[in-house]
Amino acid sequence: MAQRTAARPLEEAAPRRGLLQGTGSRAAGLWVLLVVALAVCALSISVGTRPIGLGTVWHALLDSSTPGDETVIVRQLRVPRTLLGVLAGLALGASGALMQGHTRNPLGDPGLLGVTAGAAFAVVLSISLLGLRTPSAYIWPALAGALLASIAVFAIGSAGRGGATPVSLALAGSALTYLMFALVQSITIRESTTLDAFRFWIVGALAGRDASVAVQVAPFVVAGLVLAVVNAPALNLLGLGEDVARGLGQRVWLARVVGLAALTLLAGAATAACGPIAFVGLVVPHVARALTGPDHRWLIPASALLGVIALLLADVLGRVVARPGELQVGIVLAVVGTPFFIALVRRRRLVQL
Repeated sequence: MAQRTAARPLEEAAPRRGLLQGTGSRAAGLWVLLVVALAVCALSISVGTRPIGLGTVWHALLDSSTPGDETVIVRQLRVPRTLLGVLAGLALGASGALMQGHTRNPLGDPGLLGVTAGAAFAVVLSISLLGLRTPSAYIWPALAGALLASIAVFAIGSAGRGGATPVSLALAGSALTYLMFALVQSITIRESTTLDAFRFWIVGALAGRDASVAVQVAPFVVAGLVLAVVNAPALNLLGLGEDVARGLGQRVWLARVVGLAALTLLAGAATAACGPIAFVGLVVPHVARALTGPDHRWLIPASALLGVIALLLADVLGRVVARPGELQVGIVLAVVGTPFFIALVRRRRLVQL
């Protein structure tokens, strides 16, 4: 009877079956998402303020000695931008699925545990105290800030008899987020130079980053994805309730630590590289859950691939709608993501996870 009661939240959180049922259909669905993601990557390289045909793109990729401005645009601007979008999309999609699973909160996103706020505070300090001004220079301070914020949240949320629970972690993360952003505002209000540099980072964008940014964050994203996949079976057990998970032999504290480490690496790397980008980690896991169901072994990779698709499509849209200029991807996702999420809430009953 106790097991039935503990299992009920997971049954209410999402349909037991998604649109894709069975291992074969889910695997086929992941392959389809991968093909779509590759097609969107090709679109991202071809479409922009200056359209370039796929044939020209192919020649520019294969032969760097091909003359013309198109070769420079493809190899030095669009390829690094697309690669960074792939890494950030994978990180934000997977971290959103992890966050909603660990907090049992359908409105959870990668910033819920203070990762985004910690990265933002570190970037502001690096601009104000060290005089850093380029996105590539913000990588290491932002990663350090995200890591320290995650450690602080886990330490605060673990205090007390109950240890680290979804509620205590979410409350600690919210408190730390408000504190960090208050400190950020206090610095930017006093220093106009810091504000000018910080506002270009905080909007969230893929533009203006060279290939070195993607190279720096790639190891963190890969490590975070590996930990996320490792954490998936434990997350399925935690969905049945912590008491049931312990009864089945799961060490809850270890699952929380691994999940928090994956979240920190993924969300911290994406935020450090691109600035805070909303709605990918919030909306994408719900779409993936509708396809795969609540099994995190399939949900996490599906969310990662859908994150790539959503982020790159938004980036392409931002280049097209504001020609000859462009809208940053963070702005496009906010404009498109809000009505999409409202429609998703109206069509699906979102309750506690």
